[in-house]
Amino acid sequence: MEFTIEAIETPALTKAQLADLLFEQIGLNKREAKDMVEAFFELVAQRLIEGEDVKISGFGNFQIRIKAPRPGRNPRTGELIPIGARRVATFHASAKLKEQIHGLPSEEGASSDE
Repeated sequence: MEFTIEAIETPALTKAQLADLLFEQIGLNKREAKDMVEAFFELVAQRLIEGEDVKISGFGNFQIRIKAPRPGRNPRTGELIPIGARRVATFHASAKLKEQIHGLPSEEGASSDE
């Protein structure tokens, strides 16, 4: 199944546009489509909050990383300001997605440099 996005008015793909695609191309009603998109992103966010990785085959991996505290500097005043440890979400594209982005043909069983 292939989804087509004919006219995107904004440079970003939004949840509303995803819901519209589900409505138009799969046939879900608008409420079901909106609920499905919301449920998907809520599930991904909840797993990341719990510290679990989220792996979407053929797309990539979302992970939570802990960044160590480090010294920072106020760019206006030059004053040193400590930056505390924090959790950040990271995304690493799969080899398949990278191939699609770069326009390379996908080869079965090809090894990646990652």
